[in-house]
Amino acid sequence: MTDHLASAITDYWDAAADGFDEEPDHGLRSQRTRAAWDRRLRAWAPAEPSDILDVGCGTGSLSVLLAGAGHRVTGVDLAPQMIAQAAAKLSAAGLAGRFLVGDAAAPPTGGESFDMLLCRHLLWTLPDPWAALGEWIARLRPSGRLVLVEGRWREAGQTGVPYVPGADSLPWNGGISANDLTAAVRPLVADLRVEPLSGEADLWGRPVDDERYALIATI
Repeated sequence: MTDHLASAITDYWDAAADGFDEEPDHGLRSQRTRAAWDRRLRAWAPAEPSDILDVGCGTGSLSVLLAGAGHRVTGVDLAPQMIAQAAAKLSAAGLAGRFLVGDAAAPPTGGESFDMLLCRHLLWTLPDPWAALGEWIARLRPSGRLVLVEGRWREAGQTGVPYVPGADSLPWNGGISANDLTAAVRPLVADLRVEPLSGEADLWGRPVDDERYALIATI
């Protein structure tokens, strides 16, 4: 990825921060949507309080739910404005969390390791998603969990216009199917399963008919 494209992507998400939570599954402002994500996260995360890395955390809505469930959360996002909103959101909820500005594909967490790494709707923005998967798995402790919430967006490609110039050159622009992501992850982990999510309208705040799923892997 060129420096120009990297800068354009950062600027795009920085500018999007103020309106980001208007999407039902971003802001989780509806109690039904918030509860739906809370149920899923509690099922995916360890039962005991754990160290969780939320990469591409955006405005921190999922981090809030994880911290509210008793986990120790670190969020990473490329966009400083997203990180500022995430930190403010946890503070307003009276919860503790750590948020870092940096490349989610290579989180700036030094030699730290985590019990779980969560990534939602980020892989399509990365110049080298395969390298990112390797980086993330390297951050997990033995028997750690990798949770990838992904999909293949129906709206992708309908306009033919990338969201920033050059984004159409990204390998997984527009999302990735469960079959393709499974093929990429399976050689790196001990076990994995895929949970379809398209049919659970409460997660998205509306019915959806494109492919959405969670891949949960154990190393």
